[in-house]
Amino acid sequence: MTAIEEVRNRIEQIDYEIIKLIEERIDCATDVLAVKKKEHMSINDGTQNHVVLDRATNSATERSLDSGAVKEIFEILIRMSIERQHELSGEGNLP
Repeated sequence: MTAIEEVRNRIEQIDYEIIKLIEERIDCATDVLAVKKKEHMSINDGTQNHVVLDRATNSATERSLDSGAVKEIFEILIRMSIERQHELSGEGNLP
């Protein structure tokens, strides 16, 4: 195996781990929705969204990563979670 193939294999493994973590994060939407329903909370919590984005961008900055790009990634993750919660509550965009 060439050096580039080794690096690409490592990247592939990291990508797989990222996908698993995204799945785990989105699966938490079930628990989040249950609590929100119990406490009569809206699915989209703008305050919490802001907390998550701040936490992510601060963490990215500490690691010398592009905080703008990390913010975009977390905006997508938040959107995916909100969409899943809507689906679970029967409000999803079903065909």
